[in-house]
Amino acid sequence: MVGLRFVLRRACWLLMAALVAGCATSPTGRQQFMLVSPDAAISMAQAAYLDTVRQFARGGKLMNDPLLAERMARITGRLVAVAVQEYPHTARWEWSVALVDDADVLNAWAMAGGRMAIFRGLVEKLDLSDDEIAHIMGHEIAHAVANHHAERMSMVLAQNLAVSVVKQNTEQASQAAPIANTVATVALTLPNSRSGEEEADKLGMRMATKAGYDPQAAVTLWQKMARHGGARPPEFLSTHPDPASRVTALSALVDHVQHLRPTVPPAPHRVRIYGAK
Repeated sequence: MVGLRFVLRRACWLLMAALVAGCATSPTGRQQFMLVSPDAAISMAQAAYLDTVRQFARGGKLMNDPLLAERMARITGRLVAVAVQEYPHTARWEWSVALVDDADVLNAWAMAGGRMAIFRGLVEKLDLSDDEIAHIMGHEIAHAVANHHAERMSMVLAQNLAVSVVKQNTEQASQAAPIANTVATVALTLPNSRSGEEEADKLGMRMATKAGYDPQAAVTLWQKMARHGGARPPEFLSTHPDPASRVTALSALVDHVQHLRPTVPPAPHRVRIYGAK
């Protein structure tokens, strides 16, 4: 028991030291825990993204759809133009979108550095308008500019640190994972997924509106998501709060951002589209 207390104490001190050394602030002023720097996350994401795209290509899972490719380049390009204007350092990012040919998957995601993917099922099964796609991609771009990927990687790294400490100091290896989970939960005051999602919603709606898209489309998007819930909700919802509460929160934001919508939308920034050749 004494040995276990020593292990927990040591793990806590290490994680607290990491917490002090790794604080950052998101674009909305939220405190973030960062063991992995945004630049390091971008570097690691590059290899992971390209490997994922190659796997899609080998499996015949990249779409050959010039019309959708043009549509995604235009919509995402306008969003990226806003992102670059507000966050100039993102101008050097390799902005890209992979078009994944899977009609059964309703999903979209982003890695660090503006590397994204969207699945056929999300566009087709929800019959998304350009404005609704803009809010999907705006949400994903918001995750990128807010360094959420680096934040999640930092959480994993911190938990692995705790596991390593326990395994090195006790023979009770079977207890390592639960102890590490407890230490990570108590020692690290990390934002939960809801905080990150709410942040991405706000930033994403703002960017989509400034890119010339209707903010009300964020509401209709999540109403469609809610209708496709049921026993097996879309994969996109697995890491997102309940669509009904999302609709309420986004509805309250519409009037606050409406004035940001320009008369003339920005010219699209270059975005690389990965599709079947």
